[in-house]
Amino acid sequence: MPEARYVMHMKTSGGREREDANADARLAAIVDSSYDAIISKDLHSVITSWNHAAERMFGYSAEEAVGQSILMLLPEHLWNEESDIISRIRRGEGVASFDTTRRRKDGSLIAVSLTVSPIRNRHDEIVGASTIARDISAAKESERRIRMLMREVNHRVKNQFAVILSMVRETSKRSTDPREFEELIRSRIMALSRSHDLLVTSEWAGASLFDLIQEHLKPFGHEERISLSGPLLTLQSNAVQNLGMAFHELGTNASKYGALAAEGGRVEITWKVETDPQARRRFHLLWHETLSAADTPAARKAAERKGFGTVVLQRVAPQSLSGSSSLERSPGSVKWTLDAPLEAIVVPQLGAEAENGLGA
Repeated sequence: MPEARYVMHMKTSGGREREDANADARLAAIVDSSYDAIISKDLHSVITSWNHAAERMFGYSAEEAVGQSILMLLPEHLWNEESDIISRIRRGEGVASFDTTRRRKDGSLIAVSLTVSPIRNRHDEIVGASTIARDISAAKESERRIRMLMREVNHRVKNQFAVILSMVRETSKRSTDPREFEELIRSRIMALSRSHDLLVTSEWAGASLFDLIQEHLKPFGHEERISLSGPLLTLQSNAVQNLGMAFHELGTNASKYGALAAEGGRVEITWKVETDPQARRRFHLLWHETLSAADTPAARKAAERKGFGTVVLQRVAPQSLSGSSSLERSPGSVKWTLDAPLEAIVVPQLGAEAENGLGA
């Protein structure tokens, strides 16, 4: 009987060993297949294990990393962070998830979220620490973009308030009819809203000049009598707002008194990018209306009218874009030209595209 008991004990012990081995194998497989970097280290911060995700995240192979100090992953100014972690691990404390920065093999920095837990042996003694690192670069970049967009929105909202106040002031100077005043203010605020919508759609990255013109002229109809011609350009936000105001005023004038109010009238909008004698890239835009019935009361009224639209076309738009403009009205024709530095018009990363022949 004693011998039988011993054999039974041996079988039980062997079964436990197999179970432990299977459990270790399963754990190793889980660690190895994890998308998070899982690294173990001893109490002297020396790396003792390194999974495949750690190789992908930090660029070191397991052969290069195991046996090295974990400090090789920390920027110098964060070395005290490791001392604090090891001190807490020695006391048996875990380190809850926190965001920090680590350095890859190529020297680049990566934003990570770390969780650190003590490793204990069979005697419940703390012998090291297990670190789980998750790449949060995308989340950090998203946060950065949100903060940048919020600052941009805040700036643009304040700017829009200033523009609206200017509209109210200038429009009230030139309007004695309350109904006309209300109509003009409403239409101008809606025009600002259309430009704003284009910028929001692109996350304030800019807007196509084609889209801007079409969006502002759409309310006036007669698309078949409007032609657009020019290179593909993406306008920066300041140009979107100020050119949008100009196109609204030009469209309003054309629909009430000009080419879109008369039979056979046409509007041609052309733009190009050229190099001036000083080798500077310049943006040129021409709005040209032609009217078949030139000398009408409406046309004469348009030529005599000096409202807020004229202020926008002759002063606000060109000055805000560091450029110059001209507005010419003659029997049968209305011309507005704008000349400005290209860098005041297009988003910076697209300036090179215009130099590569888009404006030729």
